[in-house]
Amino acid sequence: MNRTATREQAFKLIYSLEIQKQQEKLEEAITLFEESNQITDQNAKKYIADAILGIQKNKEEIVTQIEKNLKSDWKLERISKIDLAILKLAIYELKYTTIPFKVVINEAVELAKKYGEESSKNFVNGILASIVKNREEC
Repeated sequence: MNRTATREQAFKLIYSLEIQKQQEKLEEAITLFEESNQITDQNAKKYIADAILGIQKNKEEIVTQIEKNLKSDWKLERISKIDLAILKLAIYELKYTTIPFKVVINEAVELAKKYGEESSKNFVNGILASIVKNREEC
């Protein structure tokens, strides 16, 4: 399973957890997801577990990054669950992995094109570009 397919699986699980508002028994949810989607690749399993648990561990900082980069008239609750799941995964990758930011943004935009609304790709790109720009200024 390549990294793009693995990332897409991680996104699907994040979205599912977002819809269910599940924040407990994440290891159990990860195992069930991997079994039901027949994910056997060990690298894929490690990436998915790292992403889900990492997002949960750093949830407050990730959400703060999203909120800080929204337009002033937007609130977090206004963001679609799909866009929110994409942003959480991408911000986790930007801040807590060594994946190059161009790869992270490109993959997030591709997920937004595939699963989001018409405006999702521009929205996701704008938020992530703003985060990267602010990070580089620090």
